[in-house]
Amino acid sequence: MAIVRPFCALRPAADKAPAVAAPPYDVINTREAAALAAGNADSFLHVSRPEIDLPSGTDEHAPAVYARAAANLADLCARGVLARDPSPRLYAYAQRMGAHRQVGVAGCVSVDEYERDVIRKHEKTRADKEDDRTRHIDALAAHDEPVFLAYRAAPAIDAIVARATAAAPDYDFVSADGVQHTLWALTDDDTRALVAEFADVPTLYVADGHHRSAAATRVHALRAGTPGEHDVFLAVLFPDAQLRIMAYNRLVRDRAGRSAEALLAALGAVLDLAPTDDPVPPAPRSLCVFVGGRWYLGRARDSVAHGGDPVASLDVSLVQDRVLAPVFGIDDPRRDPDIDFVGGIRGTAELERRVASEGWSLAISMHPTAIEELLAVSDAGRLMPPKSTWFEPKLRSGLFVHLF
Repeated sequence: MAIVRPFCALRPAADKAPAVAAPPYDVINTREAAALAAGNADSFLHVSRPEIDLPSGTDEHAPAVYARAAANLADLCARGVLARDPSPRLYAYAQRMGAHRQVGVAGCVSVDEYERDVIRKHEKTRADKEDDRTRHIDALAAHDEPVFLAYRAAPAIDAIVARATAAAPDYDFVSADGVQHTLWALTDDDTRALVAEFADVPTLYVADGHHRSAAATRVHALRAGTPGEHDVFLAVLFPDAQLRIMAYNRLVRDRAGRSAEALLAALGAVLDLAPTDDPVPPAPRSLCVFVGGRWYLGRARDSVAHGGDPVASLDVSLVQDRVLAPVFGIDDPRRDPDIDFVGGIRGTAELERRVASEGWSLAISMHPTAIEELLAVSDAGRLMPPKSTWFEPKLRSGLFVHLF
């Protein structure tokens, strides 16, 4: 069963929601956060990226940063920008990005179920990022940014959410990136009905937010024996059929300093290559490479069988196993300085720009991972290569906070 617990959200008044709502902490850097929050004292970036309020050059992992996050959250509450709902409930959160729309249920999920793999993972976490989120959550005594969870769509849940979202919403606004965000605080009846229906959902899946969910379990352990709702963590749960995964592209620097012609020859030894005017690969088991100022379509040869292995069959595994490791010697992409990752939302023009301006040898445009592949890997108890998925749209931070 999946435990989904109602909570008393700390959230902005409707007229404040557009100013408060902010991108997640991990999709922007400090400079970008400072620019987005400039002149806006209500931006949630003052909580999620509090180093923007400290002297330039401050280590973002310094104790003062976590203390400032707590102080900034307290300030938003003191000024009435954020207020806590008087009774626990679930919330429906819809996002529209162009023609794509997804509607999730915001609530709290169980640390125990995460540890018992009822909530399944597909990505390995980094210790330094876990440490950062653990200190951040513990300093706030709150889960300030939700984890993005998926579940296999259930008609009964769909029906309740559809009925609930036919009512007038609490928030409805378009953020600066053009995404529409709509939120409903659900009635007691709809909340109870959803809690009961989720109890019949056997498995939840971490789509995005592995470090936040892992950190939540560590904070719960740190606070064992102390009062407060730290046995759960904040999440938005989406049916798998509504989710969209974009490509997670690669930039590569050739340590050997080979020419474009030599790189093409090396790539041609492992892929079938042909010039193309389309930088987006058309199908699985294909990729596009930008090298020497133009794009090439690369297709995998079928000489290497994956035998139905859910990880080996991924396009990101194809790139790692047949290109990055044998051609460039990149065996550990998590730590190798000669690779970087670019979310598909930034487009292939960003890949071309960075190759031209930053000295990368080439860029690889990927075919996106399918949600069915993510679920299969998670169900098999396996892990994907790093940076396998880029979900869009991203959950906006600051629309609901879970206080311990």
